[in-house]
Amino acid sequence: MRRVIAKVGKEVAFYLAIAFFVGLTTFPFYWMLITSLKSNPDLYNVTNVPFWFNEPPTLEHFRYLFEQTLFGRWLVNSLIIGVCVVVITLIAALPAGYSLARMTGRSGEAMGIGIFLTYLVPPTLLFLPLSRIIANLGLQNSMWSLVLVYPTFTIPFCTWLLMGFFKAMPVEIEEAAIVDGCSVFGAFIKMVLPLSLPAILTAVIFTFTLTLQEFVYALTFISSSAQKPITLGVATDLVRGDIFFWGEIMAGALIASIPVAIAYNLFLDRFISGITGGAVK
Repeated sequence: MRRVIAKVGKEVAFYLAIAFFVGLTTFPFYWMLITSLKSNPDLYNVTNVPFWFNEPPTLEHFRYLFEQTLFGRWLVNSLIIGVCVVVITLIAALPAGYSLARMTGRSGEAMGIGIFLTYLVPPTLLFLPLSRIIANLGLQNSMWSLVLVYPTFTIPFCTWLLMGFFKAMPVEIEEAAIVDGCSVFGAFIKMVLPLSLPAILTAVIFTFTLTLQEFVYALTFISSSAQKPITLGVATDLVRGDIFFWGEIMAGALIASIPVAIAYNLFLDRFISGITGGAVK
């Protein structure tokens, strides 16, 4: 009987812990959803309970975003910036990670650690010299400045991530392809890349998410509303002095966060295998 009670108690404690963490992670989405659907009288009445609707829900905040602001343009800008940065990052990080993984001795590991350390440099120390470079290139107040700047911190991390995954991949696979007539580059394209899809997907998700949430560089290099990404547009154009348009801000945050959350949930298994692949084997 004691064993049964102890087993039931453990299961109850386990599911309570799971419920607690699920509630903790889903509450921000619930808060954004309920705030974005509240009418202004319901939202700003301090006597109302903030956790549910005291008046019928409305879509006025979403209509305001798409009709009275450049929110749609901000979404397109963020998408263009994210796709371009992902492409640049993969073009640079894939061969770099593979080369470092196949370097003999400690030189490859030392260079990999050195590249990763550049990712740890705070952006607040880099935006001043980078702003001088952007000014010299004539890219001030343009979203293309972010396409140029963002790879400076996405490439180091993705190179380090891919290097660990490539190290876990048996060299014999590439040697067999070379014996069958492939060049080193051909073996990399035909054998290594298809087997590295979890790590590549991890790098893509990480890079795209990072470009969506970055704020310091966007605030430094862009001032025109038409050129702003979604993070900067929502944070600046929906705030007037000390007045915060909370309904519109939460609606914009909800629209921006849902695609990322869906992507993480759809590719969660591959994402985890990409993150841990270099450490498991």
